[in-house]
Formats: sequence, C-alpha cells, structure tokens
Amino acid sequence: MHPRGGRAPPAAAPRAPAPPPRPPAPASFTHPGMLHNWGDINRAKVRVAAGTDPWLSGWNKLTANSHAQSTWTPNPQATIVRGGTGENYGILYNDIAAAYQNALRWNVAGTSAHGDCAVRILNAWASTLTTVTGNADRFLAAGIYGWQLANAAELVRGHAGFDLAAFQRMMVSVFYPLNNQFLTGHNDACITNYWANWDLCNMASIMAIGILTDDAAKYDQAVSYFKSGAGNGSIGHAVPYLYTDSAGYAFGQWQESGRDQAHSIMGMGQMGALCEMAWNQGDDLYSYDNRRFMKAAQYVAKYNLGQDVPYTTYTWGSGQNCAQQSQTAISTASRGQVRPVWAMLHYHYNRRLYLDDQYIAQMCFSVAPEGGGGDYGSTSGGYDQLGFGTLMYAK
Repeated sequence: MHPRGGRAPPAAAPRAPAPPPRPPAPASFTHPGMLHNWGDINRAKVRVAAGTDPWLSGWNKLTANSHAQSTWTPNPQATIVRGGTGENYGILYNDIAAAYQNALRWNVAGTSAHGDCAVRILNAWASTLTTVTGNADRFLAAGIYGWQLANAAELVRGHAGFDLAAFQRMMVSVFYPLNNQFLTGHNDACITNYWANWDLCNMASIMAIGILTDDAAKYDQAVSYFKSGAGNGSIGHAVPYLYTDSAGYAFGQWQESGRDQAHSIMGMGQMGALCEMAWNQGDDLYSYDNRRFMKAAQYVAKYNLGQDVPYTTYTWGSGQNCAQQSQTAISTASRGQVRPVWAMLHYHYNRRLYLDDQYIAQMCFSVAPEGGGGDYGSTSGGYDQLGFGTLMYAK
C-alpha cells in the first residue's frame, strides 16, 4: 500500500478514549517520484557540469539524439491506433521520446528552450488525444505509452507553462480505462493467454497515473497486482521457476524466455520501470519475494551474454478456451539484443543495495552509455523503454 506521508499526528493522551473512526488521510506522494527523483536529477546535473564520466557520456548520448532537440514539432492526434487498420502509433511514441528527452535536458542543464519544448509537446497531446484504439494491441499502446507519457509529465509538472490539470484528465480518461480493463478482463481471453509484458506495461501505467494524479487507489492497484495479480505480470507468474547456478548465483526463469529474448529483455525494462517508480514512493518491489525480480534479471542477463541457463518446460492456457501450449526450450531468437534497460537494475541492486549482480552488471556495461528512443531503430521495440540510464542512474 502507498505509505501515507506528512507529519505524524500527535500521540493520544495517556488513557484517552480511542477517537472515532474516520476516513484515511489523503496519500502524500513524492514529486518528482517516478523514474527519477530529485536526487537522481541533482546528481546528473552536478556530474555533467563537472564533466565526469559516465554521466558525461550519457549526457552526450542524450544531446546527440534528434528527439532531444528543442526544435521538435509535436504532431498530436485525436485517435491513436495500434493494431489493425490505420495504425499511426509511431507518431505518439516519437513525440513521447521527444518530450521525455527535452524534459531531461531542462532538468539537468536548466535550458529553458528544452523545458518549453517538452511542455509544448505534452500540452498539445493533452488538448487533442481522445482515443487509443486498434485490435488487442491497443492495450499495449495504452500501457507502454501511458507510463511513458506520465513520466515525461512528471519531469515538467513544476513548469509554469504546463497544463497539468488537462494532462491529468487525459491520462485518467484515455489511458486508465484501457489499463484497468486489461488487468481485470484480459480482453476476454484465458488469464494466461497474454505474455507478462502486457500486464506489466498496464500495471506501470496505472502506477504512473496514480502518482501523477496523487491517487492512492490507483497506485495501490498496481502494487497489489504486482504482488498477487492473477495474470502473468504478477511476480510469481512472471518468474515461475527458481534455480541456483554452479557459482551460487540465484536465477529465476522469465515467463517469456521460451518466446524470444527481445521480449524477455523488454520485460526487464517494464518491470524495472514499475519497481523504480514504487521505490521512489517508498515501496520496495525490487526486493519483494526474496528479490525474485533480481533473480530473473540475472537469468535473462546471463543468457543474453551468451552463457547457458537452466530451463523448465513452460506450459500455459491460450486463447479464450485455455488451449494448452508448451515451450520446451529457451528461445535463441533475438539473443543479445541491445535495449537500454540494464543501468536502472545494476545501479539499484549493486550500488543501492551493494549486492553481487555479476550478470546484470556485465549487461549494463556492455551497452553503456545507454541511449533512448531513436537510438535503437525506428520500430516500436526501440521505444519500449525511455532509456538514458547511464546518465540518470550511475552512482
């Protein structure tokens, strides 16, 4: 549950009668408190100004990206379609990357042109977008782009030109209903039909919207689903099997490992975003269930470094009638794919918690400095994560 913030109430006088029941106090959320807190931002600001690596290398990666330029012109749409006829969702993910990257430049370097650009993009979408639709993939769009939009907005919520109220209304009316619909109904499919990432991106969007709007019920909905949800995005379903390798490292088989490695690595980014946002609000999902997520990240990292990992046949029910399917071996498809998801995990487990994260660390440094949307191809996979972890998480 979301911790209630603010000053503790005075202690009751000795032997005083219990006060009458009353509604819980409003939740107190930390802002900025999604992927980045003030400490992250200030550290990047100081280190970049001092010209210190790896922050400077991360900064140079950011400033070289075409999306990070203050001249970016938004292209807001009333309707975004992902899946089926009339797809146009690439317009949205490109504008999100531009809003986020310009917001980072404003926060780290204080350049007003970049803050203004981020605000211009977000205000344009808030006043235009009314519908996210398409085939089942509309739920991916609502999830991935929901949490990413909210994160860009969180970075400029204090900007004088930002219409926060209008943006909040858009997130609650356009994105949250689809996020909630997916987690509660799974598009009328068997509960195990959809891969972990489908749940995870919608969980992350609900959490981000909860933080953006100071809505404890939404935030708590995401936390509760992570811990005990019925679908594949909850931690026990996303990491169904546990192992220990010959060197003594704990591993957890990722739910999509038999599918391909691109989606397994994507899962590290989606669950990582959820855990980082919760961490910045005082909830440690990173270590929940004896650090089950870390075990999965070590597993995915080790395999994508070219090393062997154990695999247990994964069986699930698919479609509307839960027709049984199985994967008997880990997939080699897209093995070693580069995505900017590892810095967030390494700098948490290794530098915040001082744990030995050998395989995560190797992946982190093999892809450093991390870029973001626009640095990893033009298709949606290159925009599934906001990136720039070297700049924002190095410690």
